Amino acid sequence: MFIQTEATPNPEVLKFLPGRQLLPGGSREFATQAEGAASPLARALFGLDGVTRVYFGDDFLTVTKDPDHDWSYLKAPILAEIMDHFTSGAALIETDEAVADEEVYEGETAQVVAEIKDLIETRIRPAVAQDGGDILFSRFEPDTGVVWLNMRGACSGCPSSAATLKSGVENLLRHYVPEVTRVEQTLG
Repeated sequence: MFIQTEATPNPEVLKFLPGRQLLPGGSREFATQAEGAASPLARALFGLDGVTRVYFGDDFLTVTKDPDHDWSYLKAPILAEIMDHFTSGAALIETDEAVADEEVYEGETAQVVAEIKDLIETRIRPAVAQDGGDILFSRFEPDTGVVWLNMRGACSGCPSSAATLKSGVENLLRHYVPEVTRVEQTLG
């Protein structure tokens, strides 16, 4: 098994490409060791000193380290854990928490939200995934025109994430969906 690695715009995050799909069409982020209990691979990665966050994308995963650890020491043990996991044949996710109910929009607002989600799905997520991250729709406030997005993977905590939101995502959404006035990031 050959696992490629790529740097991301966030110096604390490294992207790993195992050459197979992880969560086709989906994603999952583990921000704590307790959340990582749902996945044997996430548990193993959190067992390494210095790993602070794990993110699974469609065909890649990212690992976030704390600033006190160096990639030159962490990269090899991470690669070993990934290889061990995939050669073992274990499931990627053993347990899954219930998905939160999504807010229901009606009338014109529902149409605006559908346009926003379509743009995020077709234009924004593929571009952000190249850098090892993801952006998910959280909610839309029709009274103010604010779109709230959840940044995950390498985007979570990235020094350039604010610029990505404002100069890239906000401009794109405002251009195609006039009801959007600004874009904000949900925290947590």
